[in-house]
Amino acid sequence: MMKISRPIIVEGKYDRLKILSVAEAKVITTDGFGIFSKAEKAEFLRRLAEKNGVIVITDADGAGLVIRNHLKNIIPRDKIIHIYTPEIAGKEKRKKVPSKAGFLGLEGMSREWLEHALAPYADGAEETKSSMELTKADFYELGLSGGEGSAEKRKMLAKELGLPSIISCSSLIYAVNTLVSEEEFACAYSKINGE
Repeated sequence: MMKISRPIIVEGKYDRLKILSVAEAKVITTDGFGIFSKAEKAEFLRRLAEKNGVIVITDADGAGLVIRNHLKNIIPRDKIIHIYTPEIAGKEKRKKVPSKAGFLGLEGMSREWLEHALAPYADGAEETKSSMELTKADFYELGLSGGEGSAEKRKMLAKELGLPSIISCSSLIYAVNTLVSEEEFACAYSKINGE
């Protein structure tokens, strides 16, 4: 089992249990939308991030995006690492019906996916930084921002890269710059353009 010293922030208790099934780590829940009404918890998370930063993993649905954006507002950008769950249709075993979005949440991700996603942050692992440094201007030139059909192209690109399709333009740029290699980006971009 891998050991991760950075605290990991997730939405709920089942997400926490999923992380603890693959890693020895300090896992803190936001209690879903409870994070909005608990000023003490927000302050705790901010202070927790001060030393080595935190890892945030939320579901690939609207609620996960709202929680992630709230965390972005309370934790400095250089102290937060985002891991995005892919949009995989299905439902968790413990639930009778799928989520409103119809995607698996963090608790439904496979053990292999989770191990792969967390491996770069395990103690002793060397974090590899992407060499991508795309900007909004680059996205504009690539037809991914500010033009006709650019929103749909971003959704297609996000899906190709295993990122939530509801991710904002700025968050997509951040995710590409921190999680994706130049080769992966070029391949995904070619696919969405039918090349």
